[in-house]
Amino acid sequence: MSEEKNLEQQNIDKDSAPAEYAIEVKNVTKIYSLYKRPSDRLIDTFHLMPWKKYPKNEALKDVSFSVKKGETVGIIGTNGSGKSTILKIITGVLTPTKGDAIVRGRISALLELGAGFNQEYTGIENVYLNGTMMGLSKEEIEKKLPEILEFADIGDYVYSPVKTYSSGMFVRLAFAVAINIDPEILIVDEALSVGDVFFQAKCYRKFDEFKRQGKTILFVSHDLSSIAKYCDRVVLLNKGDKLGEGSPKEMIDLYKQVLVGQFKEENKQVVSEGLNDDTLEYGSKKAKYTGCKIIDSTGKNNNVILKGSTFKIVVDAEIFEDLEAPIFAFTFKNVQGTEITGTNTMIEKSITDGIKGGTKLTIEFTQDMNLQGGEYLLSLGLTGFEKGEFTVYHRLYDCINVTVVSDKDSVGYYDMNSKVDITYR
Repeated sequence: MSEEKNLEQQNIDKDSAPAEYAIEVKNVTKIYSLYKRPSDRLIDTFHLMPWKKYPKNEALKDVSFSVKKGETVGIIGTNGSGKSTILKIITGVLTPTKGDAIVRGRISALLELGAGFNQEYTGIENVYLNGTMMGLSKEEIEKKLPEILEFADIGDYVYSPVKTYSSGMFVRLAFAVAINIDPEILIVDEALSVGDVFFQAKCYRKFDEFKRQGKTILFVSHDLSSIAKYCDRVVLLNKGDKLGEGSPKEMIDLYKQVLVGQFKEENKQVVSEGLNDDTLEYGSKKAKYTGCKIIDSTGKNNNVILKGSTFKIVVDAEIFEDLEAPIFAFTFKNVQGTEITGTNTMIEKSITDGIKGGTKLTIEFTQDMNLQGGEYLLSLGLTGFEKGEFTVYHRLYDCINVTVVSDKDSVGYYDMNSKVDITYR
């Protein structure tokens, strides 16, 4: 969080562009010098050895985008893409090497929660300290205090030094301060999932309230379902470059291509070498999976699937020895390891005969995606029966990560697609 500076007074230039824009990032470049020793930084800062050159890291490369007032814009990208750097430049924590970041309105920035807290002060004292740093008067803070304390919900601990707080209590108070100062612009960097699940739910309700009030929101997250649900537009960054800007679905699809090294290489097949590094693999190997890919409703290779759409799991296999009754199976698990759903060719009555050695085949499982939005892991099984005994030929656990993007989640693991009729009497 950028409490160390009065964000309300930073980066404001009311006459440089139309008033409809809350944020304008214009050709921003950020270059860091890389130093081997602390003394090198001192030498470079004061130009003590002007002939000495240090390697550079270009964290941002001529990045431009705008956010209109009342818009919610997401920023996505891999680690090291420049997401946090651009937010820190917008909030005034960092200065760009080149370019400008113009902001119109009071910002509340959820970047590094509690960064400006004094460990020796009580919770109440830190509320006043942070509120003052954000440009609020003492009277404004006093007016907001009951709302802040109710939101944090840490009881009488607010009268104790924050150095005695648990990590959960600390971030609850920091979040409560940042979210309840009535900002015109909210900037969030992976900060909506603090505390326990009940507090997280409260955070998301506040986020919804901000959207209903028409506030401007700039939102960075690896949670693609939240990006799809909340954002009007999305900016995709990669290694400091802006790769694209558009609808959440378009940019999420592009992002997934970046993740698997397929940017600008549409429909490239994912084979076994592209499976997760942590895949658990075992079996007799009388038969083996040689490739697997997820095909979305548009026919593209894509492991980001829109809830409610039809998709395919396409697996390639090779049979090395004659098999009596092979069974090809898949299972979806959540990130906690709970099996959610799955099927196989025996249940579906797709293969009833044996298969000869030397055969290569492709199996397509086509189904509707009714899982709730979130992250899931796909496992594959190739099993069968030999003389009545169950045999494992090849198993791949957690071989592919599948992201389900949803703008409406019901309760539980999957959606029953309920239809509601109401009759008034």
